[in-house]
Amino acid sequence: MFPVSKMLLVAVFTAGLGLTCSVASAGSLKATAHEPKAAAPSSAEWRSRQGLYYKRNWGVEIIGVKPVSSGLMLAFRYRVLDPAKAKVLNDRHSKAYLRDEATGTVLSVPAMENVGELRTGAAPQADRTYFMIFGNPGRLVKSGSRVTVVAGNLHVDGLIVD
Repeated sequence: MFPVSKMLLVAVFTAGLGLTCSVASAGSLKATAHEPKAAAPSSAEWRSRQGLYYKRNWGVEIIGVKPVSSGLMLAFRYRVLDPAKAKVLNDRHSKAYLRDEATGTVLSVPAMENVGELRTGAAPQADRTYFMIFGNPGRLVKSGSRVTVVAGNLHVDGLIVD
């Protein structure tokens, strides 16, 4: 039989191995639990990456899309830099719509009986801010959603709703 001292030594040695293994596995769990997550893109990041294209080719600075009227409508705002290039945005004959990229939901510009479509129809002027309002019944498109705004030939892809 084993003397008590040898049994005690074996017990301490075995417990030490178990402790070392559990510390090592807990350490690896900690490392995976605290990995940084990718931050959700913001509308400001979109403007810094994509904005120059619309300034050069379409003569507009895209300000963004924001929920208005308690989220039942979405306002697309833009500032005209070159009125000749930006005509298509203010052309009431071209249909404008907003599409949610995740769900494919298409929202149109509502037309009021006495006012007409809720978008600017006057000839664009430089350094002025204009808008288009899109109906959002049931709040289908929420803040943080990626959307595409289409007006005539202009497609503004990947906009993030503020």
